[in-house]
Amino acid sequence: MLHVLICEDDPMQRAQIESIVSKQIAAENYEMELVLSAGNPSHILHYLKTRPDTNGLYFLDVDLQHDEMNGIELGAKIRELDMLATIVFITTHEELSHLVFKYKVEAMDYIIKDKPEEIEGRVMECMLLAYKRYLESSTSTPTHYQVKFNEQVLNISYDEILFFETHPAVRHRVVLHTTNQLIEFRGQISALAKSSPDLYHCHQSFVVNTKLIKSVDKGNLKIEMINGTRVPVAARKISKLLKMIGQ
Repeated sequence: MLHVLICEDDPMQRAQIESIVSKQIAAENYEMELVLSAGNPSHILHYLKTRPDTNGLYFLDVDLQHDEMNGIELGAKIRELDMLATIVFITTHEELSHLVFKYKVEAMDYIIKDKPEEIEGRVMECMLLAYKRYLESSTSTPTHYQVKFNEQVLNISYDEILFFETHPAVRHRVVLHTTNQLIEFRGQISALAKSSPDLYHCHQSFVVNTKLIKSVDKGNLKIEMINGTRVPVAARKISKLLKMIGQ
């Protein structure tokens, strides 16, 4: 399901975007849902922090009347929480479009409000393109995992991923173990296994790449990875794990 979120502080303009989105979803029978429409950017961020597996299409006003952030800054924060986010700005401030590049938001479109005759068509076009990309990504087997690290977005091949573990000291942080490096990032372990059919949530704090398992020690409830690292596995998870690796 592709989730649609709107952040617009003008109630009338927010209602207009809501109407366009809702009608288009119904008319085209998109596998989409308008899950949140708000005037306060904090509401958007709270939603994402409590639902880290959100796959979102975001319509954001640039000139939000909010003390802490404008729409482009909100877009940058959304990108941290939802790295695959599709972001569309709707604004009266065409001159601020350069900030999209400054904050590395990678927006799909920048729609100007003073051209009301274009707004509906542009919103519909963005919905169509976002939906096509969603369908393509959901029907193809992923080859890389995307993670934000030190202000960079990295694409890590699943062939290099050994396992993920919950950070032992910092909440909402995950440590990714690859064949040649460790990467810490913000996330929740429970959502990670959904990114690839080869990943398995083998323990409360661990997700392993089943393709890179060397052996499973059923007696000691341990998984040995191809590099010799041993990872715990819950007793109730053993049976499914063995089926996944053909044992």
